[in-house]
Amino acid sequence: MKSIHTIKTIRRPIRTAFAVLAVAAVPVGAVAVPAVAGANAAASSSTTCPTGWGSLPEANTRVSTATLEAVRTGRHACFDRVVFDIAGKPPGYTARYVSNVFRPGAGHLVPLRGGAKLEIMLGVREFDEAGHWAFQPTHESSVTGYRTFRQVEYAGSTEGAAWIGLGLRARLPFRVFTLAGPGAGSRIVVDVAHRW
Repeated sequence: MKSIHTIKTIRRPIRTAFAVLAVAAVPVGAVAVPAVAGANAAASSSTTCPTGWGSLPEANTRVSTATLEAVRTGRHACFDRVVFDIAGKPPGYTARYVSNVFRPGAGHLVPLRGGAKLEIMLGVREFDEAGHWAFQPTHESSVTGYRTFRQVEYAGSTEGAAWIGLGLRARLPFRVFTLAGPGAGSRIVVDVAHRW
């Protein structure tokens, strides 16, 4: 019996020595790198998006003699964006959810794709200083592949105001802000979030 106990005692230190050598043989970076790389990949695929926006009307009553020059759209990780390029200082604006968008003056329905409609009014002049149309709308900007935008449509204008309708996937939070430039111009930006 004493010999069996001795063999077990000898085997235990040998097993422990092999375990220590096996762990020591693995480079430290080989264990840590995949875990860190996986964490970075997960962090980059999940973007933190702002949550402080709402869906109530936004307005600015600023008076301006500016004209609308262009309408551009863009996609971002957290929102879709429409930018109105303005020749001059930022004009007043309103942005609000409506049941339908109508052409100003005539009152004809502007059909928009999507589950929600955002009406944007810009306090801009229709004509430049020479009496020419300041903005030639294409009536539709391509928003194919956008997560939130379904359609951007120029609804029309009256003296001192232009209306644009946004067809959206659903009623989602939005924000409106102005930016200076380029040059003496300005921009009005409308962002609509992808989710609440």
